[in-house]
Amino acid sequence: MKVLVISAHPSENSFISTLRAEVLSELGSLHHEVRHRDLYAENFNPVFSAYERLNHVGDIAAKLQNLPDLASHVEDIQWAEALVLVYPTWWSGQPAILKGWIDRVLMNEVAWVLPEGAARIRPQLTNIRKIVVVTTHGSTKFINALEGEAGKRTAFRSIRLMFNKRTRCHWIGLYALDHIPHDRRRKLVTTVRRRIRRALPSA
Repeated sequence: MKVLVISAHPSENSFISTLRAEVLSELGSLHHEVRHRDLYAENFNPVFSAYERLNHVGDIAAKLQNLPDLASHVEDIQWAEALVLVYPTWWSGQPAILKGWIDRVLMNEVAWVLPEGAARIRPQLTNIRKIVVVTTHGSTKFINALEGEAGKRTAFRSIRLMFNKRTRCHWIGLYALDHIPHDRRRKLVTTVRRRIRRALPSA
């Protein structure tokens, strides 16, 4: 399976960076074809510009000519059959750099179109049939449930609508990380690898 991994954390010493490496290793051992974009490492610009807003439904070829930094990201998402997001949950949602990737890359004529006279958008990324989220939370699952888990809704209620209607969703959330000592986190790594195998088994 063609798997696109998007990761977002500014520190290479973070637990998320450890999980990212484990996810990539597991996907490799399962013989998936993997592309990885580390948004911080490549200094991705998350700012949705005035040009992008004014040309929100403009011609895609013209837009990508004016936004050459997005062309390879668009090619990656159109290539993928599965999308894996690896990030820390901050303020109940995705880090700003990842939210910016969503805003800028999942654009009109790439992720969706709105046919003339229609009331609903039509998904364009029907090549994607699985979405997997690996994320950490400092607080407990109960607290996150009270807050409404905005990040989960963004992934599975909004982004998913751009994909194939049969897209399967897999949420690998690690909760209460602030209360788990570093020397006890190895078990969480094993859990993540096992759940990746379950979500994206070898072909």
